[in-house]
Amino acid sequence: MFNKKNLSALIQKSIYNNFKLKKHLPLAVIASGSLFLAACGQSDDEKFASTNPDKYGFTPASEYTTELNQSVLEELPFENKQDFTDANRGFIATLPEFVVKYTDGTTIMDLSAYDFINGQAPNSVNPSLWRQAKLNNINGLFKVTEGIYQIRGFDLANMTIIEGKSGWIIVDPLTTSETAKKALDFVNKELGYRPVSTIVFTHSHMDHFGGVNGLLEAAGNDVADIEVVAPGGFMEEATNENIIAGPAMSKRASYMYGNLLPRSERGHVDAGLGKAVPFGTFSILEPTLTVSSNETQIIDGVEFEFQIVSGTEAPSEFTFYLPAMKAYCGAEMVSKTMHNLYTLRGAHVRDAVLWSKSIDEAIEEQKEADIYFGSHHWPVWGQDNINEFLVTQRDTYQYIHDQSVRMMNAGLTPKEIAEEIEMPPKLANTFSSRGYYGTVKHNAKAIYQAYLGWYDANPVNLDPLPEYESAAKYVKLMGGSEAVIINAQAAYDKGEYRWSAELLNHLVFADADNKAAKELLASSYDQLGYQAESAPWRDVYLSAAYELRHGAADKVIDLASMKVIMLETPVDKFFESMAARLIGPEAFGEEFTLNINFTDLDKNYVLKLDNAVLRHELAPKDKTADATLNISHELFIDLVIGVAGVSEVLLSDDLSIEGSKLGLVNFFSLLDQPEGVFNIVTP
Repeated sequence: MFNKKNLSALIQKSIYNNFKLKKHLPLAVIASGSLFLAACGQSDDEKFASTNPDKYGFTPASEYTTELNQSVLEELPFENKQDFTDANRGFIATLPEFVVKYTDGTTIMDLSAYDFINGQAPNSVNPSLWRQAKLNNINGLFKVTEGIYQIRGFDLANMTIIEGKSGWIIVDPLTTSETAKKALDFVNKELGYRPVSTIVFTHSHMDHFGGVNGLLEAAGNDVADIEVVAPGGFMEEATNENIIAGPAMSKRASYMYGNLLPRSERGHVDAGLGKAVPFGTFSILEPTLTVSSNETQIIDGVEFEFQIVSGTEAPSEFTFYLPAMKAYCGAEMVSKTMHNLYTLRGAHVRDAVLWSKSIDEAIEEQKEADIYFGSHHWPVWGQDNINEFLVTQRDTYQYIHDQSVRMMNAGLTPKEIAEEIEMPPKLANTFSSRGYYGTVKHNAKAIYQAYLGWYDANPVNLDPLPEYESAAKYVKLMGGSEAVIINAQAAYDKGEYRWSAELLNHLVFADADNKAAKELLASSYDQLGYQAESAPWRDVYLSAAYELRHGAADKVIDLASMKVIMLETPVDKFFESMAARLIGPEAFGEEFTLNINFTDLDKNYVLKLDNAVLRHELAPKDKTADATLNISHELFIDLVIGVAGVSEVLLSDDLSIEGSKLGLVNFFSLLDQPEGVFNIVTP
């Protein structure tokens, strides 16, 4: 029987439920082009795993993996210690213990979990990645030059602190309120308290603005006195992306950032850009000054020369030069790693040519710079060193683009291009252009995708059988399960892990209960993970092995942490999400018109269902609508994230329903409830 309690429960469960993401799993953030933020809190079990890596079932490094990893030591110039010198330069202090917890007691960041990263690389970690992990372990407060300081290693990103005339100018206030507050408290303790005069968001990714409320709490001064500077389009991009595909991106990001993995020699060791992505309370502030073109601004007495680089690493981004300090902030356009043209969590392909041209523009405009500092990693000092760093970054993206297009036009497929492309020796032997985050292989495939899409022109790939169906046929053709395992074991024993994984993937999709196949496939992924130079690749392989052994996780996030962000998200984006969750076949023949009237915004949206398509428009109330939901914006968000309980909603003056209540219940029942909880390496 229908009652108002049932209706509210349905609304709470249905409206924009694609934000119900997994607890302890990376959050596919509402930040354009972002890395899909991850919740990397460690449980007690995960800490135990740091000293007992076999607890999670990971196999030891094989002789082939050991040999391959040892060969890396001979291929790259490990004798060059300049990065270690630079990463330690200007060190002031660090916290003896850096542990940050969320309100529910979950650990957001515990740097002691990475204490095992010292000395020579173990056989289970690519030595080049181990080197990057050691560099990213160097944390604390650093003096970059007179008037510029950085907090590094307390979060995935850096927080930069610039001395303004009246207070601190804070550049990129980290990912979460918890880490940002702890960071600024530490800055004020070491350097002496100053109010925050200005906050600068270099770009629209959560790890560069999400901690702003914690920053304000630590600052102690009135937010009305703070100028907030951001590139054009910041608010739209920072709140829009991943709303539609959030659940899928969330799950994929959980692989990319290795959330379920122990911090250990056989687990997660680094994220490439930094140690890990923290998960806590996210926030945002609307800019008071928007920079939309290359221009100069005086900000709290400091001259900033801005360069717009939107469309490179982020769709809304700028870099800047401080002429008084001869210091250039490259934001995330350049980092001490090759970046992603395509991120493994899933996102639009980034423009490699624009990226390269933007770096080239920076080279021309920053010739007087004596210091480079960025949103990740450590600075570079000296004009010649900065120029070499920028040139190498510029040419890395251009080379991958040009060679991928050349081979594409010669008829090579994405897989063939990825296998054939070879970087020039100078670029290949420069650590800052190595693939600790992005890789040559998946970036080359991204170039192909950007120009030609998913279809490689071979008609066999035009309408192939779904994987679960073709897998069964392959296994039968190969002589059955036992024959596949025998052949896969032979490949594994010869160190051919890519081939053993390919064979076993067919068998697992044909027979998901075959424990021998799953364990051997997991072992193959172990070895591929141990060999990977890219931190995301390592985490993807080892997360796949984890899922094969332990199953997919089924926890969801406390969405209260997202409330501030969601309140700033354009309301129409929620309705776009609802349209993408309509269960088409169940909506065949259904027609329904609904007013959702935001009483405090003085805005009404008319939703119309017809032809199994849900459309919306900002318009006056439709007097012929089947139902009207009158609700305040904040209560709507509270319903979305589950902050408001059913009884609270029913008693609230901010909710009323007109028209067909039964029709409204039926309408919400047509919406899918994606939570990002699904298998990847099993059917």
